Amino acid sequence: MKKLHQLVIKSFIGPLILTFFFVVFVLLMQFLWKYIDDLIGKGLEFNIIAEFMLYTTATLVPLAMPLAVLLASLMTFGNLAENLELLAFKSSGISLVRIMAPVMIISLVISMGAFLFSNHVLPFSNLKMRSLLYDIQQQRPELTIKPGVFDNTLEGYSIRIGDKDNKTNLLRNIWIYDHTDKQGNVSVTIADSGYMKMSADEKHLQLTLYNGKSYRELQKQKKDERHIKSYPHRRENFEYQEMIIEMTGFGLNRSDEKLFKNSYSMLNLSQLQHFDDSLTEDIDLLLDKLNTTITKTLKGKPKGILMNKSSFHPDSLKETLETRELRIQAIHVDSAYAELSKLERRRAISQSIKFARSNKSVTTSNVGTADWRYARLRRYQIEIHRKFTLSILCLVFFFIGAPLGAIIRKGGLGMPVIVSVLLFLIYYILSMMGEKFVRESIIPPYMGMWASTFILVPVSIWLTYKAANDSVIMNIETYFVWIKKLSQWMKKRFRVS
Repeated sequence: MKKLHQLVIKSFIGPLILTFFFVVFVLLMQFLWKYIDDLIGKGLEFNIIAEFMLYTTATLVPLAMPLAVLLASLMTFGNLAENLELLAFKSSGISLVRIMAPVMIISLVISMGAFLFSNHVLPFSNLKMRSLLYDIQQQRPELTIKPGVFDNTLEGYSIRIGDKDNKTNLLRNIWIYDHTDKQGNVSVTIADSGYMKMSADEKHLQLTLYNGKSYRELQKQKKDERHIKSYPHRRENFEYQEMIIEMTGFGLNRSDEKLFKNSYSMLNLSQLQHFDDSLTEDIDLLLDKLNTTITKTLKGKPKGILMNKSSFHPDSLKETLETRELRIQAIHVDSAYAELSKLERRRAISQSIKFARSNKSVTTSNVGTADWRYARLRRYQIEIHRKFTLSILCLVFFFIGAPLGAIIRKGGLGMPVIVSVLLFLIYYILSMMGEKFVRESIIPPYMGMWASTFILVPVSIWLTYKAANDSVIMNIETYFVWIKKLSQWMKKRFRVS
């Protein structure tokens, strides 16, 4: 390997690793901010948080890698151009494409690795992350009782406090309704003040109550001799009392991952293709069944459903009509309807309304089912194309970042970061627009998912061409000169005319 290639590779690997972890960190913070309400206040253990962060980070790798390649290539060739190293290479007769060759191979390897990661590692990471996120969202939060509101967080208990001292945590005017027997409000405890705290193992709630009373209704009894009902109860007064309530349902319950394994983001390429084929076949069968049903209801009705023709056709004429070859003849509906009697008209209208309502019900049901299956099919098709687009994007972004860095001639984290973010936002907006159009079945999946890439490919080719020919496309004075020449040409044109 030539020293030139070693220099370029060393200059590229460092920024690539740095920017990759930087981009992953930014995307991870954005993800956590999105789900911050579902994560805080759940009392999660450190190993659960670490597991969730690990799987979430793995799911962000396919999106972070293209941006890291773009930013690293901008920084690398921006530094080489700023330090006049590119100028020295070109003065030695080495073209820009030859300088880019080793990094181009690395970007190609990264692109292939990104596809393998998306196809094999990403489905597993998505399955683990989504199932764990669902379990965290379903976990009941720690007990936080607000003053003046009945809190039913604890299973079997309804607790209300009148006021709370934030400095001493002293609770005042405490009401506790015990519903564990599932017989209604038969047990009530009222205290003037008290304290509430969790046990060391966080499995029980300890209540210390002062100056209160408890009221409990006993089993209903009936005095047969008097034919009346009595409702005995027990009332107790206390100055000090301790209650221990079990905290049921507050731990993290892990769901079965098989419930999530058929989601589109948890499948590899072969599995996605299988679901694509299955849903396509189901939709075709559904539409064929709907077409057959509608055809039968419109054309296959019994001939004598509106009137009994045998009542006004003699047997000889009837036999002649049955043996005669059937011919399709246009009939004016109004004329045929006018020939019917009042009873036959009423019967015809009733049957027509019945057929119309039946067809409407069948059509609505089948169309709803078809729309739902189409929506699922589009999801699987989008995921299939996404595995390829994000992988190819690594290579496309390199051919944008490397020549653009050579043209801008600015290294570091200033200008490259701004340019990278702008380019990535343009790609992301175009990609989201295309994905939305695909979900709404406005355009085919391949067109919507590849549109942003097709737009960026000519841009990358044009930038590479301009950088190889040392064009100064980022120099504002160049455009002013072009505008000046255009204005002079326009003046001469109008003077001649």
